[in-house]
Amino acid sequence: MKVKYFINLHKGATCFFVLGLMLVYQNFTLGPWVYLALHGTYGLLWLLKDKLYPDKQWEQEVPLPLGLMGFGIVSLYWIAPFLLISSYAEPPLPLVAAAIALNIFGVFFHYVSDAQKYYTLKYKSGLITEGFFARCRNTNYLGEILIYLAFAMLAMHWLPFVILGGFVAGLFVPNILKKDKSLSRYPEFAAYKTTSGLLIPKLFIDSSATSKPSAKA
Repeated sequence: MKVKYFINLHKGATCFFVLGLMLVYQNFTLGPWVYLALHGTYGLLWLLKDKLYPDKQWEQEVPLPLGLMGFGIVSLYWIAPFLLISSYAEPPLPLVAAAIALNIFGVFFHYVSDAQKYYTLKYKSGLITEGFFARCRNTNYLGEILIYLAFAMLAMHWLPFVILGGFVAGLFVPNILKKDKSLSRYPEFAAYKTTSGLLIPKLFIDSSATSKPSAKA
């Protein structure tokens, strides 16, 4: 079975899982509703993205036990809504506003940069050094980190931050480094690397740095 089947199942089930927690704990306060709206919508957008511009890395075939194990691992993200809803803690309004703003930025960076990557590579191979990738080589990963950081903030507990850190260290960073190694085969990469950050956008370029290369046709 393809990896994406297990990932998509988790993303699509998130809204039902959070709503189920709200029903079980009879907690229909502001925090759970905001969490449901943010995380539930994120999951539905993921399914829409998979239909419009799927990511090739999720097309790999895996044995059923390995896929179920992967589903269990990503389900660690469900700990955040469980902590929020079961504790009946009410996040303060400034925190809610900050989490919503952070989530919007994250969704924008993640989904729009993935769309740029998909449609650029569909018609033109080579480095992508424009748009969302002009100053950051992994804008999509940055967006995903911001999304789950917003969810962790709403939970108001240290554990979701630790889980996010584990995913960043154990999954995101290795994939980012692997991608950099793959892109290094292009002659333009050395110059591009001086004008773009690995994960954090390089907004200020030193005057001595090599000028930004154009996208390879």
